[in-house]
Amino acid sequence: MADEKKFVPFVSANASMREFTGRAVLIGLVLAVILGAANAYLGLKAGMTIAATYPAAVIGMAILRFFKGTILEENITRTVGSIGESVAAGAIFTLPAFYISGVWSGEQFSSIGSYFIASLILITGGILGVLFVALLRRVMVEDKELPFPESVAAAEIHKSGRSGSGGSKYLFSAMIVGAVVKIAGDLRLFATEWTTFFKSSIAKFAGGKTLDGGFLAGGPSISPAYLGVGYIIGPRLSALNFSGSVMAWGLMVPMLLTVLGSSFVGSLPQNAALPVDSPDAWMNAANVVWKEVVRIIAIGGMLVAACFTLYRMRGSLGTGLKRSVKDLKRATQGSASDVERTEKDLKSSWILLGICFAAIATFVITYFIFNTSILVAIVASTIMIVLAFFFAAVSGYLVGIIGSSNNPISGLTLTALVVTALILVACGVDSHNGGVAAVLGIAAIVCVAAAVGGEMFQDLKAGHILGGTPWKMQVGDLIGVVIAGFVMFGVLIILNQGDINMGLQQGYEGGFGSKNLSAPQAGLMAALSQGIIGGQMAWVLIIAGMVMAVAFILMGITSPMLIFVGMYLPFNTVFAIFVGGLIKGVLDLYVARRKYSVGQLATVENTGVLLASGLIAGEALMGLVVAIFAMFNIFFADMLPFASPNYVVGLVIMLVIGYFFVRVPLKKADSIKE
Repeated sequence: MADEKKFVPFVSANASMREFTGRAVLIGLVLAVILGAANAYLGLKAGMTIAATYPAAVIGMAILRFFKGTILEENITRTVGSIGESVAAGAIFTLPAFYISGVWSGEQFSSIGSYFIASLILITGGILGVLFVALLRRVMVEDKELPFPESVAAAEIHKSGRSGSGGSKYLFSAMIVGAVVKIAGDLRLFATEWTTFFKSSIAKFAGGKTLDGGFLAGGPSISPAYLGVGYIIGPRLSALNFSGSVMAWGLMVPMLLTVLGSSFVGSLPQNAALPVDSPDAWMNAANVVWKEVVRIIAIGGMLVAACFTLYRMRGSLGTGLKRSVKDLKRATQGSASDVERTEKDLKSSWILLGICFAAIATFVITYFIFNTSILVAIVASTIMIVLAFFFAAVSGYLVGIIGSSNNPISGLTLTALVVTALILVACGVDSHNGGVAAVLGIAAIVCVAAAVGGEMFQDLKAGHILGGTPWKMQVGDLIGVVIAGFVMFGVLIILNQGDINMGLQQGYEGGFGSKNLSAPQAGLMAALSQGIIGGQMAWVLIIAGMVMAVAFILMGITSPMLIFVGMYLPFNTVFAIFVGGLIKGVLDLYVARRKYSVGQLATVENTGVLLASGLIAGEALMGLVVAIFAMFNIFFADMLPFASPNYVVGLVIMLVIGYFFVRVPLKKADSIKE
């Protein structure tokens, strides 16, 4: 015990240094909005988000270096800047479910009233997450059993930035590339997708009849963002994701089309003006089968897969729940006197007032807005406080072990939704008295609280290493969640309405749940809330997906969720993500041959992540610009007279991006002398 050294932060507790400055907070708020919006775009299209800690750290360092900012100012900027991604995750996992389920349909989703309700939900969840983290910060951040791997990496980025090696040029260069490729595709300088239908007939064994069928084939979407996602999750996980899409389009859709036959194809309203034997008619039919049957099966699979993920983490989850109770007791027994700067959290009186505000806000939402009974509103508020506390604590514990990038927020939200739905059904709610809306609202608040809690624990640990002041970081995050809460639903409105208008122009049904904005987690939340509260679930298909998930688990597949997400997302999207994973696999092969040192391996990893994050952010931000124009019926595709753009040009662009994905990290690592 005597040999155990006391932890010493990078900046000592007695140091006097600029920290919570206006410029640091303002830059962080701008990053929170930008990175949050980028993650909202990505999550709705690909069903995944990326951790914003690294981009926020690098961009904040680059800007503050111009103003000769301190490392503690950089810490504040990163903390505030990364919180927008958490609010965005909570928003995209739950709020589109209001639209998909029909609670807010059509123009109602884009109304001022819905905007303020949704913003109140996001802000309530965000504030709760920050306050619960403030209660548990000291005992969890200082726990030596929690390694906080991504926090350590973020702290090292700040330290290395002191020597001028932050890597911002890679991030900004990739952002420019992502934005340029996105706008070039929308201007039809090249085709971003390619699909075709191969129709065939097979002999029926009984009766000598023939069955018409076929299959849809396509290539990867020309999307820098999808390449970046595939690169980050790596070859193994992207292959699992792709296997689900191959199963959907290579097995299930052709099989169902063959069974349904020409009579089904001819009965579809969208095929009224098309010959039954035309490839376009069969392509429409294939998309209907995928959307109305295969995706419902995928929802059932995602349900079991989410439960399986939580089951596999049962030890960590159980420990986290036990420790959250113990840590709360220890935190409330702490003394505020003679506390060093690096150990000061928000005052307990502020925390109590904030929790009371969240409870009152939840009561107002469920009783006055969603028109439930007083009993249901009180029960909902109580459930929300309890679940938000435990899941914020569990989320922080999981981040301490595996990092925020791997934090199963959707699984925690799913658990919260099911628990809330079952309790409210016991209280007598149904689809006619605000039941579905109340369940989705509680799930959204809990989801945001858990996401914010996990991200904030990660940032507080990085701040602990650097010597930041906890209460200043917590105040910064409170400001960040309020600003992000007011902005994120506006981003959803823009994306939803832009896709609706785009669909009207290009002949598809746009909005959340469409091929461009699949929103898989929100689709799952909508199906479950409707099924439990309103009895509108297609149970045969859901059970089929659940049985399939059990089969995958028995096969020893460790990540069945990715397979079902692959079934749920469009084929072109998943194919592009798979290509990104293959690029990362090629880089891994080169790295293995060169026998790099530990420092060089870290350089390869960090450079690649910055490039991927830049591509994602660049395309996502340009995608928001395109959506804003589409809201006003201004379409980039109409600006240049290219009726039949070439898809091969897009493939060449992807190959060029892939080359630099491999070449740049290797070159950076080779430049390091060990």
